[in-house]
Amino acid sequence: MATMNMIQALNSALDVMMERDGDVVSFGEDAGYFGGVFRVTANLQKKYGLDRSFDAPINEAAIVAMAIGMAARGLKPVAEIQFADYIFPGLDQIVSELSRLRYRTAGTFTAPVVIRTPCGGGIRGGQTHSMSPEAFFTHIPGVQVMMPSNPYDAKGMLISAIESPDPVIFFEPKRLYNGPFDGHSGGALSSWGKHPKGEVPEGHYTVPIGKADVVREGNAVTIVTYGTLVLVAQAAAEKAGVDAEIIDLRTLVPYDIETIARSVNKTGRCIVAQEAPRTSGFAAELAAQIQEECFYALEAPIQRVTGWDTPYPHAHEWSYFPGPERFINAMNAVLEA
Repeated sequence: MATMNMIQALNSALDVMMERDGDVVSFGEDAGYFGGVFRVTANLQKKYGLDRSFDAPINEAAIVAMAIGMAARGLKPVAEIQFADYIFPGLDQIVSELSRLRYRTAGTFTAPVVIRTPCGGGIRGGQTHSMSPEAFFTHIPGVQVMMPSNPYDAKGMLISAIESPDPVIFFEPKRLYNGPFDGHSGGALSSWGKHPKGEVPEGHYTVPIGKADVVREGNAVTIVTYGTLVLVAQAAAEKAGVDAEIIDLRTLVPYDIETIARSVNKTGRCIVAQEAPRTSGFAAELAAQIQEECFYALEAPIQRVTGWDTPYPHAHEWSYFPGPERFINAMNAVLEA
């Protein structure tokens, strides 16, 4: 075991898989020689050579198309899109080609492609470096979507994604990359979450695709979320002294409705949360499915905690983020209903 932040854990996952399997290749914008803008792919080119860790042009459609071609010929590409905001030029390749390859060829070809991309705000990146666009990709049949909240899961989930025969969009929350964070300075204030370093095995292990994690057990209310907001929800429950059960989805598609339903049937109250804008977000899908599965157990309407329905507000990003107070307000609403 070693103490790692999320960047180190993701780098370790790539290193482990590239050493185990010569078909695994890593590439993207600045992801070769430089090691990626966030250094997730650091030293991979030095260790594995230009054929297996290399730079790509600033052309996201070409990056995804290259990955599809590599996969069709037997490789296991891990493509980096430098920021999630940049992924949309490659959306047609993801929707029209990548997601359908297994189905349109009746299983003759599979698409073991992983597309890694940093998501979310918190680094003062402005409107074009701060999106949380996961909901777009959860609506594409044939694509798996994942987002870790801690280093241990990040490594195990990325290894599972690389070993999957089907495509995975792997979102990496930037606020959790390097270490502690708070509302303004990046320091480790308890009101915004715990230090997201953790003990991580140095070798190979996996976190199952489609299996949620109950990170905090409780009986008063269920909070279902993922990524950075797992830490914020924990901090809010501790600050408010609420006996909340917190579920980290880890995988958004396919998501673990069994674990969610078991919890909501126990607590009778539920909050769903996302950093992205409210309307048509993934939290709305969760709320609809939970209502279908748990209607007769619910003692109060399901509450959503989300970002605003605006373009990303660079000047007000820490007001935009769902913080502990927004979670506490939602907990009060469901507990008082």
